[in-house]
Amino acid sequence: MAELWDPRMTLLSEDALVARVLGHIDAGTTDLADEVYEVPVDHYASGERLETELERVFRRTATPFCPSAALPETGSYVARTVAGRPLVATRGQDGVARVFMNACRHRGMQVAEGAGCKKVLTCRYHAWTYGLDGSLRGVPDEYGFPGLDKREYGLVPVKAIERHGLVFVVQDGEAELDPALGQMAGLIGGKTRVLDQTIVEMEANWKLICEGFLEGYHIRSTHTETFYPRQYDNVNVIEDFGRGNRVTFPYQAVEKQRAFPPGQRRAGGGMTSVWHIFPNVVISTFPKTRKITIVEPLAPDRSRLETFIVTDAPETPEDNRLVDISRDFVAAGAEEDRMVVSAVQKGLATGANAVLTFGLFEGALTRLHKEIDAAIRGEPQRPSGPQAS
Repeated sequence: MAELWDPRMTLLSEDALVARVLGHIDAGTTDLADEVYEVPVDHYASGERLETELERVFRRTATPFCPSAALPETGSYVARTVAGRPLVATRGQDGVARVFMNACRHRGMQVAEGAGCKKVLTCRYHAWTYGLDGSLRGVPDEYGFPGLDKREYGLVPVKAIERHGLVFVVQDGEAELDPALGQMAGLIGGKTRVLDQTIVEMEANWKLICEGFLEGYHIRSTHTETFYPRQYDNVNVIEDFGRGNRVTFPYQAVEKQRAFPPGQRRAGGGMTSVWHIFPNVVISTFPKTRKITIVEPLAPDRSRLETFIVTDAPETPEDNRLVDISRDFVAAGAEEDRMVVSAVQKGLATGANAVLTFGLFEGALTRLHKEIDAAIRGEPQRPSGPQAS
């Protein structure tokens, strides 16, 4: 199937991205937004606001459910709760990824937990059994349900779209993929495998967690022992990416690219890019791995982070060693972010702030909130493009 995206949305090429980063380093600058922006603290604390976000943003948007690599073979399944609803994804006999409401049609019990591989999904309450295509296959003592038409009692399907190495879901309505996602081609390769899957709950609003991925203003002060010794503080390239952003964080290793003429420079190990897929998913790139983080709201002040670390690196001893180093490094930095964000949520509960203020360095945060508000109002996304230097 041809990828559908507007060529006017093109992100910077690798070479142009490196040039922009080096220019910022030389000038002591970074990408800037065109305004300071304020967000009411109530948007991080109100149950009514969260319900509105879940109903009008999360459930009506095509959002990543899991990487395709989490469903590697026939019978693979992943069960997760998305925007308050339990869902299960399966890989069918025909190779198609499907997603269903994770609720037995008899009494509503979930038919799958976690992840694994099975030929059928069986409810452990009364053992009603479903095929990988969601069809009802078996009912114990079926004579107790006279007139039951199994064709009418399959698992309830949810719109699923598999593309760009991800399985997306749309719970309500018929939303299509954000056209800008066509620019993700190659970000998650076809030979990708899942190295690790973790679930962590945090005492923080989902937006606070996403915000931590989208600015480098905190690198020096928060990541003194991890990212800062290798990266630059407050040096970022920020590009609109559909309703999200691509935020690039350079490492000091990017200096090696000065030895190459324009047109031949590559990101390599010189930078990490964070691709924010609206509203709640970020994909962080590293030399040997990709980290897919899904931030699921549980309450105004509580969220679940479901993280998949994937790689397409060969399984050689040296590659495995480098993958482990990368994974440990990223995990240490992520723990620092979690500590800070949880403390912010506690600070907001004091009532000291009526609003949170985003400066010119935090344009990706401003855009996140503007796009949430626009989606709540039912407005289409605006055209994309890079922010000002």
